[in-house]
Amino acid sequence: MHITHLSLTNFRNYGRLELNLSPGPTLLVGDNAQGKTNLLEAVYYMATTRSPHVASDDQLINWEADRLEQPVIVGRIVIQVQTGDGLKQLEMRLIRERRNGQATFRREALVNRRKVRLMDLLGELRVVLFLPEDVGLVTGSPAERRRYIDITLCQVNRTYCRTLSTYNKLLEQRNALLRQLAEQGTSAENGHDVLSVYSEQLIDAATTIFMHRTRFMRDMARGVQRVHYEKLTGGRETLRLRYLPRLQHGQSGSTRPDDSEMMQFANWMEAQGNDRNTITDRFRQALTHAVAHDLLRGSTSVGPHRDDWQFWVNGRNLSSYGSRGQQRSAVLALKLAEIDYVTTTTNDTPILLLDDVMAELDGDRRSLLVDYLASIRQSLITTTDHALFPESFQRQAKQLTVRSGRIEELSDPE
Repeated sequence: MHITHLSLTNFRNYGRLELNLSPGPTLLVGDNAQGKTNLLEAVYYMATTRSPHVASDDQLINWEADRLEQPVIVGRIVIQVQTGDGLKQLEMRLIRERRNGQATFRREALVNRRKVRLMDLLGELRVVLFLPEDVGLVTGSPAERRRYIDITLCQVNRTYCRTLSTYNKLLEQRNALLRQLAEQGTSAENGHDVLSVYSEQLIDAATTIFMHRTRFMRDMARGVQRVHYEKLTGGRETLRLRYLPRLQHGQSGSTRPDDSEMMQFANWMEAQGNDRNTITDRFRQALTHAVAHDLLRGSTSVGPHRDDWQFWVNGRNLSSYGSRGQQRSAVLALKLAEIDYVTTTTNDTPILLLDDVMAELDGDRRSLLVDYLASIRQSLITTTDHALFPESFQRQAKQLTVRSGRIEELSDPE
């Protein structure tokens, strides 16, 4: 797939933009804070319905439009994408309204001008985003790493995405009931019956998530090891990627198992393969065992919402013992493996979004990334310095200058 046209209205620092795009690499050149990253954010937002930079979607609406104090402000992203099924038009509307002095915000998604659920937009456009701050996938929180799994899988597997949505709703309901039971104590007999119903529904959804994540991380681990071992380190280092499911409390009674216990869970999960019944029984036991603790906390302490995954280099945890260079190599290997995974799973190459990452890489890693770009049907790349790219690459790329929310074609890269 590839994008043929991108239209922005009241999005970030773009009041209005109409941009034709073609297959191959597009190099967006400009100083910082001119709008390069905003373009990539718009594409990523359309593909995932999430921003990689802000938690509140209404922050994406153009600031100047918001200052006009109009009763209705609409930010709009429209993308025309060429797929194997033909040309499609995808649209996302960000709508801020003021009624009786109160501000409200909502989103609308459209495919070929017909309104759809946000979830139905997923998979219509698939992207791989590479940011300098992606090193946080090594050093950051488990929540950040879970978010990476969920976003990647939701682009290629709607069953997973629907199940994840169901799980999150059930989890919220179960947690609310746990808090209610903690307040009412032993007098809430009927509440415990309802808790059992929620638990069984949660177990079913959790088993599906566990199984999908296990297969995904297994496939990604192979790709990561191949790229890292063969192309980044010349066979000098091994890189392992392990999924760490939260199947139970730590053996010592702590809420978080230690690394060795998490590895035991990982080995057990991989050994089960597609044995759904065994995984279901194991998680049911874990959830039952945790009930007393969960009632005290008012929340569910085991399950996919507590999962993690980590890198190991030469048998050592990369987040604790790896150098900055090793961490960057691991993330680069992860992103390249992600491209291969999405391509293999969908029989279509995703669009690659690179946000000023070349400045973070040394010469060897830059060369490897540039080589990969040649195999990508379409890539959008931002940089403050086009000299970071080989002249041969610059000649084949479409180069655009970005300045204060305006885009012009760069005819002379010198």
